[in-house]
Amino acid sequence: MVKVNTGQPDVDDLSNLSDLYNLSDLPNIDSLNIQPIDIESLVSTNDPRHPPKILVLYGSLRERSFSRLAAEEASRLLRWYGCEVRIFNPSGLPLPDDADSDHPKVQELRELAQWSEGMLWVSPERHGSITSIMKAQIDWIPLSLGGVRPTQGKTLAVMQVSGGSQSFNTVNQLRILGRWMRMITIPNQSSIPKAFLEFNDDNRMDKSPLYLRLVDVCEELVKFTWLTRGRSAYLTDRYSERVENAEAVSQRVNQKSI
Repeated sequence: MVKVNTGQPDVDDLSNLSDLYNLSDLPNIDSLNIQPIDIESLVSTNDPRHPPKILVLYGSLRERSFSRLAAEEASRLLRWYGCEVRIFNPSGLPLPDDADSDHPKVQELRELAQWSEGMLWVSPERHGSITSIMKAQIDWIPLSLGGVRPTQGKTLAVMQVSGGSQSFNTVNQLRILGRWMRMITIPNQSSIPKAFLEFNDDNRMDKSPLYLRLVDVCEELVKFTWLTRGRSAYLTDRYSERVENAEAVSQRVNQKSI
C-alpha cells in the first residue's frame, strides 16, 4: 500500500487501523473498512502535501443546534482523514450591509475563507429553504476581496438537517450558491431528516445509513480537495476573463494621457 502523508502513522495493513489511528472519538466507525486517503493516487509530484484546510459553516444558533452537531460530527471525521479543520461560530455575525466589513466577525469569516482550501456547509431547512444565518455567512464572503476571489476553485460539500421528512431543498440551494461562488461542489451530499432522532443524549450521531452517508461526504470532500487544490487556478482559468484582461492592458498601454 502507498504510504499516506497525513501526519498520521504509516499504514501497511488496513486491518491494524484500529491500533494505528485514533478512532476513540469515532465510536460508530468500522475500523476494518474505513481507509486513509491514498494521496499518491490524487496528486502529482509538485502538488502541495500539507494537510487540506477545511472551513466548516453551520446555520443555526439554537442551544442544541443539529446543524452544529452534524458539523462537529463531520469535523471529527475530516480530522481523522488528515485535514486541518476550523469551524466558524456565526454568533455575533451582523446581517449583511448592517455593519462595515471591518466588523470583527466579518473579518474572522473572510480570513477563514481565504485560509481554506475547501469548505463544508451544513444548514437546517427552514420554510423549505436555507436559514438566514447560513445565507448571511455566505453573503459576507465576497466574490472578490482585494483582487483575490476567496472561494474560486475551492472544494465544497453540502449537508442539511431537517425537523421533518426527507428533503433536498436546502442542499440543492447550497449547490446553487456554491456554483455562484465558483466552487467545485462534490457530487455526494447528506440530508438528515428528523434530526432530533439521529443524535443521542451525548450529542453524537447514532450509527445508521444516514451516518454512513455523512462519512461518505467527508471522505469524498477530502479526496476532491487533494485532487484539485494543486491545479484549481488552471481549472478555473476562463477565456472570457483572459480577453477582458487583455483589453484592460491594451487600454492602459494605448491611452493618450495619464
